[in-house]
Amino acid sequence: MDLHPFEQEAAPLGVLGLKITQGGELLAHRLWDDECRRNIYSASKSFTALAVGFALQEGLLTLEEPLTAAFPEELPGEVNENLAAATVRDLLTMRLGQAQPHLMGAERPLYREENWAKLSFSFPFVSRPGERFVYSNVGPYLAGLLVQRRAGMSLVDYLTPRLFRPLGIPRPTWETDPLGNTFGAGGLFLTLSELHRFGLFCLQRGRWEGAQLLDPAWIDACSRPQDGPGYGYLFWMGDAGSYRADGKYSQLAIVLPGRDAAVTVVAECRRQEDLLALLSREIFPQL
Repeated sequence: MDLHPFEQEAAPLGVLGLKITQGGELLAHRLWDDECRRNIYSASKSFTALAVGFALQEGLLTLEEPLTAAFPEELPGEVNENLAAATVRDLLTMRLGQAQPHLMGAERPLYREENWAKLSFSFPFVSRPGERFVYSNVGPYLAGLLVQRRAGMSLVDYLTPRLFRPLGIPRPTWETDPLGNTFGAGGLFLTLSELHRFGLFCLQRGRWEGAQLLDPAWIDACSRPQDGPGYGYLFWMGDAGSYRADGKYSQLAIVLPGRDAAVTVVAECRRQEDLLALLSREIFPQL
């Protein structure tokens, strides 16, 4: 693989690491900085999506369960028809029915309410679930919280035997809310190679070293558009039939099923559209 054209533009864009595997063969592993654990920001959401998948196959929850049944203690005094119609599935599609994004990075340190589930339901549900795409941390946070409550443990503890340990990922650090619950919408810290193994796990549709750990149908559901053209269950759709875990400043685990390839980037990039275009122009055609 010729990486020279990519490398010429990678450093100015703030790329810190690149890893590419195709057909089980490592094609590239380039570093512009130390390979240490970094905040993968919203790429954490895709880990929460897989946690939901594990919980589904273990019978801990269903996608059709109403949020009013899943979170009875945190509901507002009056539940309008939009909130009453919302289900667990709506937590995963960014079409929950709220008008504005909430629980975002600049907001979280300022909240006085420590129960973020109660806070999440205090924000108005202004439209029917599924009607409008609003990128927000509320849905993935509540999805992760529900898994934790049903499993009786943190997301880190839940995913350690099911995902992290099989993939060779030592116990990671993950942001928590004021009550100590894992913040499933962001704040997971991983290395480039750890994030890459996550991409490979998705590429293999939940299979790892000969063992089917997660139902492949769940990977398929996460990686196809749900309620809109560009978003699945906490994964973004992309060029060349790809889908990806996508975090702020371009923490990217890109999966290209049609080319049996995974491309992973960690970066400090403020121009993600330019970086995605660079990958589509210089990397994808070589796969």
